[in-house]
Amino acid sequence: MSDSDSSFTLDGRIIAFAPGQTILAAATAAGVYIPHLCAHPDFPPHGSCKLCTVTVNGRDGSACTIQAAPGQEVRSDTPELHEIRRVLLQMLFVEGNHFCPGCEKSGRCKLQALAYEIEMLSPHFVQFFPHREIDASHPEFFLDFNRCIMCELCVRASRDVDGKNIFALAGRGRESHIIVNSPSGKLGDTDFAATDKAAEVCPVGAILRKEIGFATPIGARLYDHAPISRVDLAGQEK
Repeated sequence: MSDSDSSFTLDGRIIAFAPGQTILAAATAAGVYIPHLCAHPDFPPHGSCKLCTVTVNGRDGSACTIQAAPGQEVRSDTPELHEIRRVLLQMLFVEGNHFCPGCEKSGRCKLQALAYEIEMLSPHFVQFFPHREIDASHPEFFLDFNRCIMCELCVRASRDVDGKNIFALAGRGRESHIIVNSPSGKLGDTDFAATDKAAEVCPVGAILRKEIGFATPIGARLYDHAPISRVDLAGQEK
């Protein structure tokens, strides 16, 4: 088998891939960063956030769901795609209530880190400022639905890894939201535990541990030391 049978071109660079790998997985393995939010190496591709949109042979698609194939011409690092990503991030910021300076997740938040990475300088759109409840019923965790970006990582982790189905996505369109599967709808009425995979996968500040707030000061955190492109390529998914 020749190299051309197991490689594609990404922004002019030859990227080798293994059978079944997606463009995102192959690029990451080759040390090339493609922005993403909902993709996670422990779960099957999902394709909900669209931050990993690339152009493949002239057509746009999600790098996390498109399988790598020989001879593909893939573009990711272009002004047009970066502008699409900025708009998507701006919409995520205004749809929820994200106040980074006062958030315990600041410096460890993938949404915030991506905004820095692709130079999102303002929210641009009018803020929705939705009214969303905070669930503090669990003894070890609280849920701040104001920060949820509906990436569904907690849903997939609880269902596919923990086998508990604690979280689910309900509603349609602007009414979409994450719910807790318990009679009361409260996290405290579930068997959610600190050892659950779902307890660690949230990329923003929607699922937070109690009693350890600001143990690591802002300025000394994961993405304070290095941009998200370098951190994720180093294999430190958080």
